[in-house]
Amino acid sequence: MARTAPPAVPPPPPGPPPRGSLGLHRAFLRSPLGLLRLGQLAVGAAFWLTVAAHWYEGAAHFALFAAVLVWLLTLGLFGLSALGRWELVPWLGSRWLLTNLAHDLVLGVGLCTAAAGIMGHKAGQKSYCNLPGYSQRCLYGAYLGAAVCGAVAACLYLFSGLYCLARRCRDQRDIV
Repeated sequence: MARTAPPAVPPPPPGPPPRGSLGLHRAFLRSPLGLLRLGQLAVGAAFWLTVAAHWYEGAAHFALFAAVLVWLLTLGLFGLSALGRWELVPWLGSRWLLTNLAHDLVLGVGLCTAAAGIMGHKAGQKSYCNLPGYSQRCLYGAYLGAAVCGAVAACLYLFSGLYCLARRCRDQRDIV
């Protein structure tokens, strides 16, 4: 009797492509978007720390929530972009420029403008307390400072959103 050959075993599927070492994406850090992100993180931190460090009530809770939410999302975008690892984010990684554009114009500008408006309104309500002889704790300066930080942050998000929009209109698909 003739011996039959054992069935052929298919080769294993190829593994994921090897990743390079973890390093900074220097082109992003030097780009206008990278510099704007650093500014957004600094001003955003000043904004929510100013609100959180002082007594607040009512709508200031929303302002604090909005400021922290936008700041944390910006920190995530900055971290993934600075490390060049946005392709690791499912579905959004292939649309990273669009993701940054939507984050900046919808969340950044929208929520920071709303939060700055709330804090400006609260500063207007407390404007009487900076009169001479007023003996209670005055929150006017804190609320006004938070409103200014929120407005500056909204402007920075607008600039980065316009930068991403300009890149998108020129049919560029990358953030750098």
